[in-house]
Order: sequence, then structure tokens, then C-alpha cells
Amino acid sequence: MKFDLFMYCTMGRRDELQSGLAGLNNDYYQRMLSEIREIAQFADQNNWYGIGHPEHHLQVEGFEASNDLGLMASWIANATERLRVISCGYVSTTHNPLRVAEQIATLDHMTGGRLGFGIVRGYQHRWVEQLKIRPELAAVGHWNKDTEIDGLNRRFFEEFVEVVLLALTSQTFSYEGEFWKFPNDNKNPHLHTVYSEYGAGVEADMTINEIGIAPRPLQTPHPPLYGGFTMSMSTALFWSQYGGTPIVLSDKLDFCEALWKTYREEAPKHGIDKPRGHEAAWGGIAVCAETDAEAEAQFEDMAWFWEKWAKQFGQGMPLKLVGSPDTISAQIDEAHKALGFDEIFFLIPQGIHSSDQIISSLDLITTKVMPRFN
Repeated sequence: MKFDLFMYCTMGRRDELQSGLAGLNNDYYQRMLSEIREIAQFADQNNWYGIGHPEHHLQVEGFEASNDLGLMASWIANATERLRVISCGYVSTTHNPLRVAEQIATLDHMTGGRLGFGIVRGYQHRWVEQLKIRPELAAVGHWNKDTEIDGLNRRFFEEFVEVVLLALTSQTFSYEGEFWKFPNDNKNPHLHTVYSEYGAGVEADMTINEIGIAPRPLQTPHPPLYGGFTMSMSTALFWSQYGGTPIVLSDKLDFCEALWKTYREEAPKHGIDKPRGHEAAWGGIAVCAETDAEAEAQFEDMAWFWEKWAKQFGQGMPLKLVGSPDTISAQIDEAHKALGFDEIFFLIPQGIHSSDQIISSLDLITTKVMPRFN
């Protein structure tokens, strides 16, 4: 089984966040980078598979100051040797798909083929509204679910994914959809013989028929594709078209079994063949201690974080992998028997807890939980 970490890139402890504007404190940011490096290096040296991180911007409060995916991926990759860096994910409403495909391919080389990536729709209105790529787009969430803007966002997202994967898997290509057209101009305004003599997609008369990104991804056909935290059957169905791996942080095993089954039935219709159990990844918020009581006490600050931050975006508390090694192992065993997943994500309270606290928790998981499943 592959064991992954996921972090939000939080800049302060609870009391520091409560003091306000933690995101503007450079000392906190320097400490965050140092602690992320320490956690990643521990994982790298102890046979963890990967570490995931999201994209969010303009977080002056410091709760989720992850910023540009490529920069954080580079920071983690430079600190490690084997650990997979899972950039999950690019917020489609705020990017050009060609730039995203180009960055993914470039990072794949710079990480030595250790990159994984995700693409998501965007749910934080404040920053999405400032960085969005088209004026009619908007973030989506509980406040506009099933509205016209929700439908527009989903169509844009689905086309965005299609273009990114087309660019990653094609030497050159053309595309025309509802939102994007490539190439979007079919004539170079001046002669440049390199295009036609040594390239592809451009005729001798400078007509541009196709475009392509460089470099090609190091991994074939592209780095592993993940779906950000998934709690809907429609999202699972979408990712099944591309062989993407939804990450499901849920203790509702009936729902998970239905999701895994739906994915398994849908994927072959699109030529996707994944081994049974590999349909999606499973996991939850993780705090491990010698006793359940100690773990629950440590979890209180993360519970505060979730109440103050994630819940107000409409995100309910996910599965809690909180307890002793025996307790967490029993939870994993029950879910694994039902679902057969080969990958599990532990959402850690990075920033809320010190790196020493987190590494102590991870050490218990490494030595007393992981061996039971490997």
C-alpha cells in the first residue's frame, strides 16, 4: 500500500492564527518552509510514497498559504530524493491550460519523474475572483450549488482537463471547444523558417495548424493524475474517463463502496483499465499518539482549524484517523477489506502542530501502522 501525506501549508499555531494576519509574518513563513522540509525529509527517509499540497492565494490570515503549486513542488523536491510531490491541484478557473501542461511537464523533469498532479474547480471566492482567467467564471460551493454558474464552472473545468491532458500526451495538436481554441491564430505575421524546417504544425507559408508544449513529460504518458478531495459520484465518474485517482476522505464505507463500484464500471467505457481497488485513494485527518486520549487531545487544535476554516467553505469534517497505532490500523483494515485501495492519504495538521509533533505522530504510523499493510 502507498502511504501519502497531505498538508494545507498553514503558517501558524492556533494562538498565532488567532492573533490575526499571520500570513504577513515573514518569520512564520520561514518557519513553515523549514518545517515542511523537515516533514518531507522524514517521509522521504521512511518509505512514504508522496506528499500533497493545494493551490491557494492571497491568504493574509495564514491558514492556507500554499500559493503557486510549482514553487512549493520545487521546494519539496529539492529537499527530498525519492518522495513523490503531488501538486493537487491546479485551480482551472485561474489558469491557461497550456501553461499548466507546460509547468506539469517541466516539473516532471525537475523532480526526476516524481511529480503527481491534480486539477480542481476552485471553491474559495475571494482569491479565485481576483485571479480568474475569464470574467464570467466564479468559484463554486454551497452558496451556488446547482446554479447556472455552477454548471458553467463545471463545463469550463471539464474542457480545461481535456486540453491539459491533450497537450501532455500529444506532440502537437489542435483543439476547439466552448472556451478554448488552439491555435487561436492561424498565421505567423513574419517568416521564420525554423518553425517549418525543424518543427511541426507550421507550414512554409507560416500557417499555424497545430501547437505543442515542450518539454514532453518525463513520465509516460504523463505524471499520475489525482482528483482533489472528492465527495460526489459525478466527480468520480468524470475522473474515470481519464484514469484519474479521486482522493476520498470518508468513513462512510457504503458511499465509498458505491463510488469505487461506479468508477470500476465506467472506466472501461473509456478504455481505462485499472486493477480492482485502485479506483480511488482513501484517507483522513491523521494524528497518532501512544494512546487514543492523547491523540484526541492533540487533535483539538486541528478541530478548531477545521471549524474556523474549512467548515465555513461548506466542507464537513472528514474521516478522523486519530488515535493510537492500533486504533488507526483497525480503521484502515476495515476500510481496506471493503474497498481494497492501494493508496491512502493522511491529512496532517502541518503548521497547527510543530514539525516535531507531526514527525512524532508519523514515526508511530511508520513503525507501528505501515508494516501491517506492507
